[in-house]
Amino acid sequence: MTDDCIFCKIIEGSIPAVTVYEDDKVIAFMDIMPINPGHVLAVPKAHFRELNEMDEETGAHLFRVGMRIDRALRRSGLRVEGTNLLQNNGRAAFQEVPHVHLHIIPRYEGDGMKVRFGQEKAAPEQLREWAGLIKSKMER
Repeated sequence: MTDDCIFCKIIEGSIPAVTVYEDDKVIAFMDIMPINPGHVLAVPKAHFRELNEMDEETGAHLFRVGMRIDRALRRSGLRVEGTNLLQNNGRAAFQEVPHVHLHIIPRYEGDGMKVRFGQEKAAPEQLREWAGLIKSKMER
C-alpha cells in the first residue's frame, strides 16, 4: 500500500467505491468517470506502479477477473455490444493513476470512443529489427 495512492485508499476502505468483485488479490469497482455505462476498473490489491513491476501470477489473475467481468457485463442487461479491456502504463500511455489497473469498458455502436491504431504499414525490415530487439530481451 502507498499512502498517496487513491486505489490503495479504496483497497484499505478509507475511500468508498461501488465494488463488483473482490478476492484476496484483486478488487473491481465502478469507474467514477465512466466512458460508458458499466465501465469497471479491476485493480490488484498489491501496489504496482506499472505492469512491468507485477508478477505474472497476479497479472494472469487480474486478466482472468477482467474476463469474468466482461462476461457479466454482456449478461447484465446493459445491452453491451462489445468491450475494450485496456491497461495503460506510464504518462505517455495516459496512465492517470500510478497503480496498475485494467479498464473493462462496455462499447456501444456509435458511442464516440475512439481507439486509433497506426495508419501506415511498417516496412518488413523495420518489423524484423523491432522483433529482434524485443526477442533478445524476452524472459523465459
